[in-house]
Amino acid sequence: MTMTGKTHVGLGTAIGIALSNRLPGVMNIMSIAILVIASLLPDVDHPKSIFNKYILPVKSNRVKFIVYGSLGIALLIFNFKYERIPELNVAGAILIIVAFSSHRTGLTHSISGVIIFAFVANYIGNIYNDKNLVYYFILGYASHIIGDMFTNRGVPLFYPLRNKNIKFPISFRVGSKKGNVIEEIIIICSILYIAYNIPLLLRIKLGV
Repeated sequence: MTMTGKTHVGLGTAIGIALSNRLPGVMNIMSIAILVIASLLPDVDHPKSIFNKYILPVKSNRVKFIVYGSLGIALLIFNFKYERIPELNVAGAILIIVAFSSHRTGLTHSISGVIIFAFVANYIGNIYNDKNLVYYFILGYASHIIGDMFTNRGVPLFYPLRNKNIKFPISFRVGSKKGNVIEEIIIICSILYIAYNIPLLLRIKLGV
């Protein structure tokens, strides 16, 4: 079992808004979109995650292996022949790693994953002339990992140096009655905090 996507989105977005004043630049619509995407991205290694709901024709590890492996190899070949952009090589390698990964047993739920994905996010931010997007990406991605560290399964935080899953001393079992209540509380608190900051979000939308 895994913490639900809506819990990760709520938590990541709330944390991003709370810390936005401490980050370089000004928060904008793209920043919020990056927070949402990054808060979901670590679960890309799960065939039934929100991401794979729209990517995989069949929700199974075998299909995930074929789809992500093929995309990774195709991207590496394309980049080798036409572009020679280092960040695209990293993106292709990530896709191949995801193809081989099982949920919460490898790269995507580790510090190494944060660094590698942030490298690609920084490249995308530079394309759109927004060098500050990477900070929101790191916040969203890290919030997912920290959230999962409160679950009984934990995460392989120091992968590949160490495969042992790390969790906080206080944790809950995902899918249990207690776990469901905790997730609902997180979602409600996140929504209330985001709603409280609607004036800020409106200023972002209106460019004030």
